[in-house]
Amino acid sequence: MKRFLFSLVVIMAVAACAPESNVLTVNVPARPAGQEDAILMTAEPIDTVKIGVVGLGMRGRGALKRLSRIPGAKVIALCDLDSANVAKGQERLERYGAPRAAEYWGREDAWMEMCRREDLNLIYVVTDWENHAKMGVYAMEQGKHVAIEVPAAMTLDEIWKLINTSERTRKHCMQLENCVYDFFELTTLNMAQQGLFGEVLHVEGAYIHNLDELWERYWDNWRLKYNRTNRGDVYPTHGLGPACQLLDIHRGDRMKTLVSMDTKAVTGGKIVERMTGEKCEDFQNGDHTLTMISTENGKTILIEHNVMNPRPYSRQYQLTGTNGFANKYPVEQYLFKAESLSSDDVPDHENLNSHNPVSDDVKKALMEKYKHRIHVELEEQARKVGGHGGMDYVMDYRLIYCLRNGLPLDMDVYDLAEWCCLPELTRLSLENGNMPVVVPDFTRGAWNKVSGYRHAFAE
Repeated sequence: MKRFLFSLVVIMAVAACAPESNVLTVNVPARPAGQEDAILMTAEPIDTVKIGVVGLGMRGRGALKRLSRIPGAKVIALCDLDSANVAKGQERLERYGAPRAAEYWGREDAWMEMCRREDLNLIYVVTDWENHAKMGVYAMEQGKHVAIEVPAAMTLDEIWKLINTSERTRKHCMQLENCVYDFFELTTLNMAQQGLFGEVLHVEGAYIHNLDELWERYWDNWRLKYNRTNRGDVYPTHGLGPACQLLDIHRGDRMKTLVSMDTKAVTGGKIVERMTGEKCEDFQNGDHTLTMISTENGKTILIEHNVMNPRPYSRQYQLTGTNGFANKYPVEQYLFKAESLSSDDVPDHENLNSHNPVSDDVKKALMEKYKHRIHVELEEQARKVGGHGGMDYVMDYRLIYCLRNGLPLDMDVYDLAEWCCLPELTRLSLENGNMPVVVPDFTRGAWNKVSGYRHAFAE
């Protein structure tokens, strides 16, 4: 009923203001008095980043392994509802030569007590989705920077609370989106920034991952429950994050309008019945969801979501430019016009054509030449430590590096907002006959304040 009333309010507002547009708009609240945007926001350097980790299930314990191996990072507090998970976390710390941490467990509000510790600089949130945003807001209110697993927020209300709190407290609020650091993605981003693809016009991303073998591993079955009660793309950030970086979203361009479509929900109800024995006829999340997004500068984005059907894993990652093309799934490949490359790139560049991808040898040479500075420094160690092939380690390292050096984070609170707005906005589009929905400007006018996406480095 709450969702219906909210959608009705949106429609009524549009009908009153612009009945001819047939576009749904949502409210952009005014920035609270005395606040300013957080574009390129910095904070005082922290010599040793002291971390409290909330949530020690599948992702949380993996984070302990990585954080224990990053210079200048120290985990000093652990929190989970289950004392057994805390004990397993302590074992992880000891295994990697880190001292035992303070323990918080057993109470619903134990994480709040941990956040109030005066010796913490960073709260690292790795819980179920519905607790992410409130933990992030509270942590910043206690004077802590916060890093939140994906998706960091599930509603527009949560997103605006995170933005307003970060702007007011001047504390960093970063989403732990690991896929922007994957080796193909980061190399391709560097190529795009060097102009190899010409003007990038269209990008695609996805989260296509059959979860049949994983549903039962989520505490209290929270992920399946969320899919049961929510329609739309509820897990968009792995595909959308790399796509937005390619298009310099809120760094010279912005997402403007989206339209979403989905198939009927066939498989989810069967999974509920298999796992619980309960007859399920109210499953909301369609098996496959597609979302098209247009940008202010005339670019397009396609995002897909499917965790139900038997398909090879794919994050889709694809770009189309005026001079070239890149694709990661199912095969990593590049294609270029001859004039977009030089002999410094590949000796036989004049033999390229616009119909076939470059050879494996050329691809290898290009990826080596355009390897991102971050990977030049971190790839070897990242592959040793691991975490989705090493990209998780790179993500955590960059977070700690920027905090220690007082630099803007690679992903700011507006990235979080833009990449997390799809769950609610796609639902609005779907529930209103696939109507276009205006994407809010979460920067409130600062989307072209800087030009081009760049990582920060201490020189």
